[in-house]
Amino acid sequence: MPDRSSTGGYDPSGIDLDAWTKLEEQLEESIPHYDKVNRLMTFGQDKVWRKNVRNHANEGMKILEVGCGPGSFAEDLVGLDVTCLDPSAEMLRVAKKRVDGARKKRGEKPAKYVEAIAESIPLPDDTFDRVFCLFSFRDFQDKKKGLEEIFRVLKPGGQLVICDAGKANWLHGLAGRIWMGSVVQVIARIVTKKKDHPWKGLAKTYSHYGTNGYYRNMMKEVGFENVQGRLLLPFGMSSRYIEQTVHSLFHHNL
Repeated sequence: MPDRSSTGGYDPSGIDLDAWTKLEEQLEESIPHYDKVNRLMTFGQDKVWRKNVRNHANEGMKILEVGCGPGSFAEDLVGLDVTCLDPSAEMLRVAKKRVDGARKKRGEKPAKYVEAIAESIPLPDDTFDRVFCLFSFRDFQDKKKGLEEIFRVLKPGGQLVICDAGKANWLHGLAGRIWMGSVVQVIARIVTKKKDHPWKGLAKTYSHYGTNGYYRNMMKEVGFENVQGRLLLPFGMSSRYIEQTVHSLFHHNL
């Protein structure tokens, strides 16, 4: 697993290095139940959000997914040149089997896989037409550095699309923390059949997550243009959709 200490710090809305190391272990523990818990906690809307993100790519484009996890999103990227990046070797192992299996059935070449953190992407400048982050942006330790790296590897006119947790303001954030700390915990406990399940730790990343406006301003500072955003259904449920065009498209959900 790449060393996050080399990133030079963490975003003020994040948590410290030890907590991030623990988080990455918990993410690996979540693999067997990742899709099912996500499906239940979003009332099935995660499938809709993933489809909306995919619609921003056109056939033949070069795609980078940052934080690909177990391949839930990348397996359905059809007709695209796909690179999956994740800091976890175990996540990449699972993703490779899943994504390349789907691509083989479609007669497509295997995807590429890179073990790295978002804050230090070992790929050339101006490489990708689109960069997608689904449910992974809040796991960046240094979000501004991660955005800078994404900006660097995007081609001029490329787009970034992020689907992740959202907060309109402190009140919306409070509602989200209650949701993550209660309903999501019950769902995870039922699905995993474990009292000490990984979603206990994953909820902390939401608690320390910034607001929609906070990250819009951060993106503008990095150099992205035409940053837009909106909350998504159901209930504007701790989720938002942020879109950024010209240099990149930023799409932000729960």
